[in-house]
Amino acid sequence: MESDKGLKPDALDSTDQRPCVLLVPLDKPAPPTSCYDCCVRCLGGVPYTSLVATLMCFSGIALFCGCGHQALAETERLIETYFARNLQDYITLAYLIQYFQYIIYGLASFFFLYCILLLAEGFYTTSAVKQTFGEFRSTVCGRCLSTTFIVVTYVLAVIWLLVFAISALPVYFFYNMATTCHTIDELSETATSINQLCIDARQYGLLPWDALPGKACGMTLSTVCQTREFFLTYDLYIAAFAGAGITLLALIQCFLRLVMGRLYLKERLKRESEASQGFMMFRSLSKEQNGSLCSPYTPPDLDV
Repeated sequence: MESDKGLKPDALDSTDQRPCVLLVPLDKPAPPTSCYDCCVRCLGGVPYTSLVATLMCFSGIALFCGCGHQALAETERLIETYFARNLQDYITLAYLIQYFQYIIYGLASFFFLYCILLLAEGFYTTSAVKQTFGEFRSTVCGRCLSTTFIVVTYVLAVIWLLVFAISALPVYFFYNMATTCHTIDELSETATSINQLCIDARQYGLLPWDALPGKACGMTLSTVCQTREFFLTYDLYIAAFAGAGITLLALIQCFLRLVMGRLYLKERLKRESEASQGFMMFRSLSKEQNGSLCSPYTPPDLDV
């Protein structure tokens, strides 16, 4: 017919019949979510690694700052009572102890805020939260922020490793003091050998070399070891040392979690980039075929 001259023949009526795939959007209704599904999704969005690291950091900082602050005050009392008679001999030590106590206040405040930021970053970058609020880490700002957290956490871990080593020095001092007192108690029958056993605070840098007496020997040292202040200070330093170790482990755990998340993100972005390139190629081919993609192969002949 003349009216059919300008019409394009149907793809199925042509001699080269090829199966076509039509791109038809399917709008499926979302299944209703139950209370159990909501609970599972909420629990899946909890960053357990960040939560454990935050709790460890809080407990470690609390031990280190609380016990260290009180241990410094008790140390000043011990030095003043048993190792120095003149105020000028331990005035420098008193100032140093006061400065360290102020530093402890700053450390407690800083780590409290930083641990909260790490926990918030862990919550925000979990898979369940990313499905709700979008791909935060795929943005430039998110990647820069994650990199900043990695660098800051690494620097803090290195610095805190030094703090952990320094916090072992007072524990070593009181351990030597307790060991010497134990030896004095075993050799209490021979007074001459007892008087040769001493603990010199000047050798540990606690007092200047001209401080008097500067050391405790024999039964005087044994009396010091039996006081409540000695046992309390020793236990406080051990607790502060343990708190520093827990904080170091928490920082290492946070650093490893951030690095693993960064590597996972890099691999995921690589896969998404490859998938995006394939999708763009698919769309260009779809536009060329007017919304349908046909197979380049002819269908096989089926004998029925």
